Order: sequence, then structure tokens, then C-alpha cells
Amino acid sequence: MKIIMAKHAGFCFGVKRAVDAIENALKKNSGSIWTIGLPIHNPQEVARLEAMGLHVANDESEIPFSPNAEVLIRAHGEPLDVIEKLKARNIKVHDMTCPFVKKAQDMAADLSKKNYYVILLGDKNHPEIKGILGHVLNENKEVVANEDEAEKITRHSKIALISQTTQREEKFANVVGILSRKCSELHACNTICKATAERQDAVKELVKNNGVDGVVLIGGRESANTGKLKDIIKSQNIDVLWVEDENEIESNLNWFKNKNLIGIAAGASTPAWLIDKIKLQVGVRSEE
Repeated sequence: MKIIMAKHAGFCFGVKRAVDAIENALKKNSGSIWTIGLPIHNPQEVARLEAMGLHVANDESEIPFSPNAEVLIRAHGEPLDVIEKLKARNIKVHDMTCPFVKKAQDMAADLSKKNYYVILLGDKNHPEIKGILGHVLNENKEVVANEDEAEKITRHSKIALISQTTQREEKFANVVGILSRKCSELHACNTICKATAERQDAVKELVKNNGVDGVVLIGGRESANTGKLKDIIKSQNIDVLWVEDENEIESNLNWFKNKNLIGIAAGASTPAWLIDKIKLQVGVRSEE
């Protein structure tokens, strides 16, 4: 059995930037560095940061008053009111929102000022969508997860469509077509980030052009972008094994039987050290 790696895999720019900022802050102030919610959707990397001293709160009210407390806004971003509450408590805030997500937030604010009915394409329970939604300056807003939900949108004179950065290009294009029939003016903002598109294209190339028998996909179960990679792999009728750590390789040895070429891919929240561990584990199995 042989293995082949996807051309683009692992940390995107926004995630690496946020993780680097957390590490640097912990070196300077190891006792009072907080994030609201998981800083990234990878439990192994979060555990590593917590071992260094990071505290993770469920919401801003859990952060105790302390003159040394610092909050790093995660790459997914936060609603405006959350940031305002932190600043009102004189808590030092470092905004590490991914620039691609920040762009979507700014568009949401600007287009709502211009009286567009703002529709977000994505998962309504995902922190990125909650954050973008929290930048819309009125109640003229709605979240759709797919084409079927877009079909249910009522008619508005002006609609703005903003995408979660991890969505698939095909789905975004389909929703644009649907919403164009729902309004007189449509402002479609393709806010799918370059890193997401690169990883999706790399997976498409991996499964279409290399004759792989299966793909080991590395990433946290809560990672939206990793889930999209799984969908792409399965759409090509390729067997996929989604793992979070190297232990899952050992517990799924039957999956590797009768496979000659294994592809390895990873989501944008997956650290390089974890990819290397699992790649090594798969390589060991390939030689047995």
C-alpha cells in the first residue's frame, strides 16, 4: 500500500495567525489568557494550548474580573455586542478574527446600512455565522443552509448574500441563482476564503486524478471545513476515513484492507504536528 498527500492541507492563514497569537500571549501572561469558545475546531490542538495555560469560556460572562485578563477573539470572530461587553468591563481584547471572516462581517454591517435584506449561507449554529449575523445592524437578516432553504425565502426588493467562508463554491453559485429570482436587486458576496477553495480543489484533484482507493481525512469532528472535504470525497464515491488522532488509525485497521493507494487530506484547523503523526502511522501500516 502506498500513500499520497493532498497538495494543500492543514492550518490556513487565519487559524495559524490566531494560534500564534495565543502562544505569544501565553508566553507573556500565562495565567489570564482567555478565548470565548474553542479557539479552533481541533480538540488536540486546543488541549495543547490549554496545557500551556489557555482558559476557554463558554461566553463572556464566565471571564472573571482581573486587571491582567486578556481575551483573544478566535479566528471565527464574535458578534459586536460580545466585544462591546468585554471592553465595557475594561478587559483587554485582541481581535484575531480571520481577515476573510472580518471582511464578511464588515460587508454584513455595510449592506444592512444600505437597506439590503441580508442572507447568510451557512450553518446557523456555527460560531462564524453567529459572529457575522451579530454585525448586521438590524433585524432584516436570515440564515440558509442550502438550496432548499433558499427556495423558501420570501421576495424582497434588495437582497445581499454573504457566504460562510468554508462553503462549497457550487452551493454558493446555486443559491445565487435561486435568490436572483427572489428580488429586484441581488448583491452576492463570494466570501469563501482562498484557503478553503485551495483545500477543496486539492481534495478534488487527489480523488479524481490519482486513482486512490480511499482517503484518510484528518480534522476535528466540529470542523465545518473538514466536513466539506468529506462531502467532496464521498461525492466521488471514494471511501473516506475521518480521524481526529492517530489512535483512530489503530482502531480502524480493517478499513485499510485491499487498498493499494491511500490519499491523506486535512482540514484548515488541523495542526502540522498532528498531520505528521497520523501520516507516520498510516505509513507504518502501508509497509506491513
